[in-house]
Amino acid sequence: MSERKRVILDVDTGIDDALAILYLLKSKEAHVEGIIAGFGNVDAELAAENTLKIVELADCGYDVPVLVGAKGPLVRAWKGPVTHIHGANGIGNVELPKPKQAVSEEHPSVFLSRLANTYPGEITLVTVGRMTNLANALAHDPSLKEKLKEVVVMGGAIRVPGNVTPVVEANMGGDPEAAYFVVESGMPLTLVSLDVTMKTRLTLAHLDVLERIAEPDRSQIARTVRELLTFRLEAYAKSNGITDGSPLHDPLAVAVALDPTLVETEQLHVAIECKGSVSAGATIADMRAVPRVGKVLTTCHSVDAERFIKRFVAVLAGRDEEEVTWNI
Repeated sequence: MSERKRVILDVDTGIDDALAILYLLKSKEAHVEGIIAGFGNVDAELAAENTLKIVELADCGYDVPVLVGAKGPLVRAWKGPVTHIHGANGIGNVELPKPKQAVSEEHPSVFLSRLANTYPGEITLVTVGRMTNLANALAHDPSLKEKLKEVVVMGGAIRVPGNVTPVVEANMGGDPEAAYFVVESGMPLTLVSLDVTMKTRLTLAHLDVLERIAEPDRSQIARTVRELLTFRLEAYAKSNGITDGSPLHDPLAVAVALDPTLVETEQLHVAIECKGSVSAGATIADMRAVPRVGKVLTTCHSVDAERFIKRFVAVLAGRDEEEVTWNI
């Protein structure tokens, strides 16, 4: 247990969240203390149900509490589910067995505070949805800023276009005020942005390898991942014109939390814009010689995509990375 990182994951379980959950629960490097599921790709209740389904599919060998998180942004109206990317049920319309596990009744802010105080300096928080739950938890217990070991955020677009407006990434745009509150708190954050996640493309050819090498007890996981990605690839081709694979946004954030050597980083002053019809949620880096706005964040600017994709396939297949060869 001491060799594994204690991780809490914050999700809005759509397709790439599901992949991130599977990766994290099957990693030998992590012990998942709990998963908070909030609004975003789907509503909070459906996100929690999807999360429970994926947790049971993963069958990681220990109990993982799932909590229902925020049901909407701090001050704005939620714009609704992202069905054109994630399907009507959030997981590509893939039908998984109804979960046997029930959601935890504990409030997410209380849960985060309790874990951070029980294991000070040991908890890694990875957020791959809107930052609302973290903002609420910080308001509840400002000492989280010092007591969490690290916070890794999938979100933002520094030197690349956004994916919901020309300059805004979905998680930041989904609750700009929450992102602003967290960043302005001065909490140390590592931002795994579109600058790197868009460089990690999982293809059906990669999934052929996953299904071929998967250990027998991973075959259902491999089949489910193929179903999820088949929907995702079609959705990306239709909506974004992306035809060379599905970016692994959320799984990369989880992987970076476990192994920071997958990316190269730099310290930048970053501000969150909260105004404008196309700019609310923009992550603006002050790259002037003497930065005057924003807070210093660790931002990712390059990624070893090949090593990450191999690791992703290996972890889900129950194999060593050396056993993953593409021949594609």
